[in-house]
Amino acid sequence: MNFSQDDGQSPPLRPETALVTSGRDTKAQKGFVNPPVVHGSTVLYPTADDLHAHRGEFQYGRHGTPTTRALQDALMALEGPNCAGVGLAPSGLAAISTTLLAVLKAGDHLLVCDNSYRPTRNFCNGLLARYGVETTYYDPLIGAGIAGLFQPNTRAVIVEAPGSQSFEMPDIPAISAVAHDKGALVIDDNTWATPLFHRSLDQGVDISMQAATKYIGGHSDIMFGTISANAKAWPLIVETIRLLGVCAGPDDVFLALRGLRTLSVRLEQHYRSALDMARWLAARPEVMRVLHPGLESDPGHAIWKRDFTGASGLFSIVLKPAPQQAVDALLDTVKLFGMGYSWGGFESLIIPFNCSDYRTATKWAPGGPTLRLHIGLEHVDDLKADLERGFAAFNALAGSSP
Repeated sequence: MNFSQDDGQSPPLRPETALVTSGRDTKAQKGFVNPPVVHGSTVLYPTADDLHAHRGEFQYGRHGTPTTRALQDALMALEGPNCAGVGLAPSGLAAISTTLLAVLKAGDHLLVCDNSYRPTRNFCNGLLARYGVETTYYDPLIGAGIAGLFQPNTRAVIVEAPGSQSFEMPDIPAISAVAHDKGALVIDDNTWATPLFHRSLDQGVDISMQAATKYIGGHSDIMFGTISANAKAWPLIVETIRLLGVCAGPDDVFLALRGLRTLSVRLEQHYRSALDMARWLAARPEVMRVLHPGLESDPGHAIWKRDFTGASGLFSIVLKPAPQQAVDALLDTVKLFGMGYSWGGFESLIIPFNCSDYRTATKWAPGGPTLRLHIGLEHVDDLKADLERGFAAFNALAGSSP
């Protein structure tokens, strides 16, 4: 995977180099490596003619600053040559909602994978439904069979690769081919792998979103979202961002750019550690199944290997049947795995989850309690020892009555 330099003549840069150098203009930055954090709303024009013509590189703080420009340029290099622009949002959910408002109108029909991020479902079932947009949920493994779900007014399809709890791996190129044949746009939630490991715009996706709160930020200290689009979809995103007044705060923009510079080394470590942990957990007697597409035994492994160049630190496990108190004992015993509803930071996390109460197109019946783990940057031997203590507490109560 290569990235081109801006001059169009130099040899292509490798991803690690592009992440460090893209969006940097040390001359404009007065020699400093990092761009200044511009806190500003008003931009002054030198002459009345400039004012009347709205002539100037920057016109108003909400529409962009040198800080946001640096981040957008760097993200465009990460997304690759099919990216026409990147919009910035104050959260991942704001990126999703802005995107859907950009491509849909009253009377439209939307297809959404059944394993999608639950706040995405809430937005579709709530605000979009009130505004007259109908949503149909589909089996994420449907592939080209999605053609049978299209209606004359279907305008967009949402994919999530993989689902952030149950980790099914959709066939994005097959779904994209059908959607484009039907005249619909394809929207991908690409938070799990980021464009570093999954260039979805190269696989037929029109709009690639990320909760940059996760791996782009990387330190669990910002809320941020990105919307990357191809030439066909980008004008819709630009217009909607301006109409809604969507913008991200300057300090979060700076922290997102700082996180981006180390994304390659962090994500590679998350990838290696998580795969190590997934294989170790697969051999544990307490674990019925590990849900990680990077494992050769996973049903989605072939698609992951074809379409991705790596994986992140997030995956799930299905425990053997046990009462809730056994699961809670595990959660209360572990110390290095914090209980928190996010991921992508340097720390390891663990939460229980249950998809059965909101799935509508598929049935969630894993056969035992389920836990989602995020493997952080701690040493895997320490994480294994921590989980061993948790499993001991789990086993002590696993035979108890519910």
